[in-house]
Amino acid sequence: MRFPNFSRLPRPSGLAAMRWSFSAWTVLVFVFLYVPIAVLVAYSFNDSRLNIVWSGFTWKWYDQLWSNTPLMRALKNSLVIAGITTAASVVMGTASAWLLHRYRFRGAGILQTLIGVPMMMPEIIMGISLLVFFASISMKLGFTTVIIAHITFCFPFVMVAVQARLAGLDPALEEAALDLGATPLQAFRLVIVPCLRPAIVAGGLMAFTLSMDEVIVTYFTASPGSTTLPLRVFGMAKVGLNPMLNALSAVFIVATIAFVLFSDYLKKLSR
Repeated sequence: MRFPNFSRLPRPSGLAAMRWSFSAWTVLVFVFLYVPIAVLVAYSFNDSRLNIVWSGFTWKWYDQLWSNTPLMRALKNSLVIAGITTAASVVMGTASAWLLHRYRFRGAGILQTLIGVPMMMPEIIMGISLLVFFASISMKLGFTTVIIAHITFCFPFVMVAVQARLAGLDPALEEAALDLGATPLQAFRLVIVPCLRPAIVAGGLMAFTLSMDEVIVTYFTASPGSTTLPLRVFGMAKVGLNPMLNALSAVFIVATIAFVLFSDYLKKLSR
């Protein structure tokens, strides 16, 4: 009986080996990212209060989640703050991006740099500086201070997104609208804004996400009556492992997936 001579088989080329290595690394990255999320969702249905021991399937943590008044109040506060922050950030970010793009004036570069500083500044420094500012003007901490703080670091993200869109916009569009009799405001509202809509929506979603997720800046600028959901979750996590946090995380994961699928559906409809 003759056995095949495997030594004569062609060895994989360097390109094939590199492709296999990248594929294996990609799989490991996805496992590292999503296995903890899968475990978290699975243990949100665990009947045991200890997350390290599985003792049966249950829905009770979801029932307790919806009946937890402080947690639901914190969620309402977060939604209100994030909604106002998003609306203000979209208006301020779009207007500032258009003004910096449309008009050239001395100090525009310095102004743009100062606006972008909150994007790079460590959050703890921003939180402390805002707290000192509010204390220096004798402004009581509450919803207003939290909203001002969130707008401070959210609207630059909208401005950067809109500026990137404006960089590729044909200036002849505005000139054509003005030649047809439109005022500068009408040209901006009826011609420029529709062209900027994808960037405005992207910046608004970024502002909403950042506001909903913010902990450090909110910690320094919020009052007991304006506690947001991240602060409430942070306080619960410091006490100990609570299965309700698993249930809350699972709800947010499902909501995020639903929003992504819905946005993809809208994108297909717009083609």
